[in-house]
Amino acid sequence: MNLAASDHAYFRSARFLLSTPNFDELPRDDGVEVAVVGRSNVGKSSVLNALCDQRGLARTSRTPARTQHVVVFELGKRRRLLDLPGFGYAAVGGEVRERWATDLPRVLHERRGLYGLVLLADARRPLGQEELALLEGCARRGLRIQLALNKADKLGRQAGLRALAAATAAFGRSGETEKPLLMSASTKMGIERLRGTLHAWFETGVKEGPGLHA
Repeated sequence: MNLAASDHAYFRSARFLLSTPNFDELPRDDGVEVAVVGRSNVGKSSVLNALCDQRGLARTSRTPARTQHVVVFELGKRRRLLDLPGFGYAAVGGEVRERWATDLPRVLHERRGLYGLVLLADARRPLGQEELALLEGCARRGLRIQLALNKADKLGRQAGLRALAAATAAFGRSGETEKPLLMSASTKMGIERLRGTLHAWFETGVKEGPGLHA
């Protein structure tokens, strides 16, 4: 989906709203939200910066599990992106892991305005059990789902196509699942397509109103 300049404007005007470790401190649940999640060090912050065409919107780091809070970005009236903590990093302390285990399901299953989920995975690695379980749980809830294989620029064309085929076979397509895509935050591969998908989600979610996917 190619966006006109006016459609792209609200992504470019995205701004940091808040960062919190606690579900109950999230903004009032009265808009349309899209959550972005993935394993630690998969490049979520870089993808968010590329998506919103802002170099410093989301803080990037070479240290895995840097994002240990839910970080909320506002994209204008009634549109928000939720940057969820990276999972699967063993060095994170037990208290943090326990909080994630409690609060992340609440974000994904209790936020009335949550319309869709972007799962970022590493194109060089097969989907793990945590990723598949997350996808299946969100599909059961009825969320729109976009699986994006990041760091695809590090693969050759044929290897990238094999990775895409393997990911598609592992999860399949059902309900509101979008076709998986190859992505690279550094080369901007797949960014326009992801932006178009999210734009469609936001537009549909605003028209439908809150609470339809609770």
